[in-house]
Amino acid sequence: MLAALASAAVADLEPVTCRDLGAAGDSDDVDVAEVTDTQGRRWIVRAPRTASAAAVLEQERRLLTALADRLPFAVPRMAGTAELPDGGRAGVHPALEGTALDPASLAPGPGLAAALGRALAAVHDLPTTLAEEAELPVYGAAEYRRRRLAELDRAAATGHVPAGLLARWERALEEAGAWRFTPCLVHGDLAAENVLVEDAEVVAVLGWGQARVADPADDLARLVAGAPEEAAESLLEAYDHHRRTAPDRDLLRRARLGGELAVARWLLHGVTTGEEAVVADAVSMLDDLEAAVDGATW
Repeated sequence: MLAALASAAVADLEPVTCRDLGAAGDSDDVDVAEVTDTQGRRWIVRAPRTASAAAVLEQERRLLTALADRLPFAVPRMAGTAELPDGGRAGVHPALEGTALDPASLAPGPGLAAALGRALAAVHDLPTTLAEEAELPVYGAAEYRRRRLAELDRAAATGHVPAGLLARWERALEEAGAWRFTPCLVHGDLAAENVLVEDAEVVAVLGWGQARVADPADDLARLVAGAPEEAAESLLEAYDHHRRTAPDRDLLRRARLGGELAVARWLLHGVTTGEEAVVADAVSMLDDLEAAVDGATW
């Protein structure tokens, strides 16, 4: 089905092979496949399963159109779309080259860690009007902190968050001064598979469906959590040097907190979907996290 949609979306695309990518980099409500055509070209086709997923893909397409030639790395460029019988559209773009980032292998210094800092600075320096025009969510600092507090309340209500972690996170979120940041356009989902690298450079960034105007710490959270400490310092140094607007002093603290709160979101996902295996995994991760941060200030 996805190969047929790709053929319908792009006039000279004649599929030869089609490889199911499941929901790689997307929500479970989006089907994704890689199609190779008779000319040896590789294409990515994505089709929404629900109306909400279709709306997110439309927002993402509008943003990607606006991002054309504004960034020092490649982003998906739509080659065509095909209408779906139940509403919404499948989108097709050329597959981008590069290898998925491995944060744990980052080394300190002027190499890939610094390149990540430069790439992130370029994203965060984009005009926030791009997000507004694409009808993406736009949050102020105070509103975003309230959302985090509400998220913490939901996680606490599950009864699965250890008391020590809960107290730590409450202290962090109640420190209003640490949340006085300047909102900017953030990617919102910098999972390793969404960042493609080559020769110590960032060559492409995928998965813009969670982009929004929010806390710049959101994009640093996964990178800081996954990278060795000295490499993270190189990343942040390059980011600070290349941002047109100086980062706020609590950026790193919120980024580290964001990495911790990601485990709470994983727990909430398992509870919401009723996936007991996910809940059990999240509970184990929370226990390990509590032991790791025991006695440390956030």
